[in-house]
Amino acid sequence: MSPKLKNAALLVLGRMMLRGYAMMGDPYAKVVTKSPFRDPHPGYESIRAQGDMVWSRLGGWVTTSREISDSVLRDQRFGVTPASEITPFDSTLYGRDGRVLVNPVEDSFLLRNPPDHGRLRKLVQPFFTPRALRERKPMIDKIVDEYADALPERFDAVDDFAVRVPIQVILELLGVPDADQDVLARWGSAIVATLDGIRTMKEMRELNAALAEFEDFLDDLVEQRRRTPGLDVVSHLVMNDDLARDDLIATTELLLVAGFETTVNLIGNGIMAVMANPETREPLIEDPAYAELFVEEVLRLDPPVHYTVRFAREPLEAHGVSLKPGMPVILLLAAANRDPDTFADPLRFDPTRSNVREHLAFSAGIHYCIGAGLARLEAAAALHGLFRKFPDLKVAGPVKRRSSRLLRGAIHLPVSGTPSKSSLAVKKP
Repeated sequence: MSPKLKNAALLVLGRMMLRGYAMMGDPYAKVVTKSPFRDPHPGYESIRAQGDMVWSRLGGWVTTSREISDSVLRDQRFGVTPASEITPFDSTLYGRDGRVLVNPVEDSFLLRNPPDHGRLRKLVQPFFTPRALRERKPMIDKIVDEYADALPERFDAVDDFAVRVPIQVILELLGVPDADQDVLARWGSAIVATLDGIRTMKEMRELNAALAEFEDFLDDLVEQRRRTPGLDVVSHLVMNDDLARDDLIATTELLLVAGFETTVNLIGNGIMAVMANPETREPLIEDPAYAELFVEEVLRLDPPVHYTVRFAREPLEAHGVSLKPGMPVILLLAAANRDPDTFADPLRFDPTRSNVREHLAFSAGIHYCIGAGLARLEAAAALHGLFRKFPDLKVAGPVKRRSSRLLRGAIHLPVSGTPSKSSLAVKKP
C-alpha cells in the first residue's frame, strides 16, 4: 500500500474509532467528536463531574483541574512528544526538490524536552524580556493606531484588524515589515488548521504547499541576513554558528505562526467579550491598565488554546493514578481556567477578580509560552485602541468560528461603528 493510501485509511479508521468510543460513553471521545463550531465547555464540565483524573479509552488520563494541570506542567517527570513518534500516520512533507520540510510545531523547541528545549529557547529569549517588550510598546501602539484609524464604519474585526496588528508586529520583529501579510496569513492558517490533527488528505496537501512556500521564503531571508545582518531575530539566529539550518527554520517559523495566530484569536475573543459584557466597555476605553486586566480575564474565560498534552517520562504515581512511560495526560486548560476550586463564580466575566492572572492560558513550567508577554501587550493595546476609535462598536452580521478544537476563536467577525475623530488624538500614557 502506498503511503498516501495508508494515510487515507488511517484517517478513516481514526475517525471511526473516535466515534465508536464516543458512542460507548467515553467522556473525552465525546468532546473531540463534537463539531468544533459548538461550545466545548458542556463536554468539559461532564468530564469534571467524573473526577479530577478521568480515564479515556483513547489510552490516557484527562483532567479539568487547575491545580493538577499546573502541577503536571511544572513536573519534570512529564515531557512532550512529537506526534510523529506516537502515531502510525506518516506526516512527512516534502519540498519541490524532494527535501523533507521542516514543521514549525513538530521540529521546534515547542516539542523538545531538556536539554534541547532550553538550548533553543534561550536563543530567542532576549527578544521577549520585559525590557525588550517595554522598548517595543511604542511600535505596537503605532501599528494599532494606524490600522484602527484606517478602518471604515463597517469592517471585519478579524480580517481587517485582529489579523493585521499581530502579523505586522511579528514582521517588525523578523525585520521584514513590508512582507505580504495575506500570504503569511495563508501559511499560518494552513498550519493552524492541522494543529489538532490532520483530518483529510486535502488538509495535508494544503499544509505541504504552505510549508514549502514558507521554507523557501525563510531560506531567502536567512541568506539576506547572512549578507546584511540587522537587529532582528533572524539576524540574531543566523549569527549563531552552532545552530543547525533546520533548527533555525523551525524556530523562525514557530515565532511567526505562534506569534500571530494565538494573538489573533485573543484579540477576536476580546472583542466578543466586550459585546457580551457592556459594562466593561467604558473602563476599557478610558483606562489602559484596565485593558491589561481585561485581557487576563479573556485569557481565563475564553482562551485561544484549549488543551495540551504531557507524557510520563518514567513510571510514576501522580495525583492518585499510576502512569507507565509514554502514557499521556490531557490537560484541558480551558476547563482548568474555569475550575471553581480556584476561581470564585468562574463563569462570571470579571477583570477585577483578585486572582485574574492565575489562569493557564499560556501553559506553565519550562514550556510557558515565550511570547506570552508580547501577546498580552498587543491584545491590550489593540482592544484599547479599537474601542477608543469605535466606542459604539457592535456586531453587524453572523460570526464564524474557526474549525479547530485546539485553537478557539473567530475567523470572521463583521462589526460596525461610528469612528471617533478625537479618539486617536488622545495621547496614551
